[in-house]
Amino acid sequence: MSLVDSHCHLDDEKFDPDRAQVIERSLAAGVEMMMAIGTGGELDVAIRQAERYPFIYATIGVHPHDAAKATPDTFARLRDLAGHPKVLAIGEIGLDYHYDFSPREVQRSVFERQLEIAADFHKPIVIHTREAWEDTLAQVTSLPYGGIMHCFTGDAAQARQALNLGFHLSFGGVLTFPKAESLREAARITPEDRLLVETDCPYLAPVPHRGKRNEPAFVVDTARRLAEVRGSTPESIAACTTRNFRRLCLREPSANG
Repeated sequence: MSLVDSHCHLDDEKFDPDRAQVIERSLAAGVEMMMAIGTGGELDVAIRQAERYPFIYATIGVHPHDAAKATPDTFARLRDLAGHPKVLAIGEIGLDYHYDFSPREVQRSVFERQLEIAADFHKPIVIHTREAWEDTLAQVTSLPYGGIMHCFTGDAAQARQALNLGFHLSFGGVLTFPKAESLREAARITPEDRLLVETDCPYLAPVPHRGKRNEPAFVVDTARRLAEVRGSTPESIAACTTRNFRRLCLREPSANG
């Protein structure tokens, strides 16, 4: 199989002792590309990873947790970085009402500014939403360059809402959890051309690695579970999710044009 981990936090300090080995294991497992998420303390943190490896790409963005820290200079810097050839998307951006680390009105304002940057630079968006589903969708009135619902954990009804707006749904380790049947139903009804897989590593490791540090190689386990859920094969899931990523984020044409 040849897979893409569409969402990984390779800059996380949990990888400091063995980051190079983690990446090597991922390649050995069949992960041909990774999209490193650039919402760390420094806006170019994922770009630095992407510049070291030809198969790693990057996003940039201000996570809703950090929205209160954003300044005019932050948005100017995002615009400077958005044109970098390794930057494929703006994200993860959105709303998080579970922790409320930033005031909700500030989250919404910062989210809106980043939606504008994505549109101006013709980039898809990568959405983080937690306990803020309706407000998140209310701000995303259109997706001119596409978007990803990162680590989608909703039910079939929410999946349909996101799909109707044009989103791709990215499934991570939660899909493998025993109690996640409503999520598996959402995965069943998602069209093949809207599926993506991810790890969100180092978080949310899939079964059989649950409770351990997650890493890109483990996306293979999520792909296998997704294949079981959809009555497909791991090879078919790997092929379609890789094709979808290439079409959405690398702007490669589909086989039928």
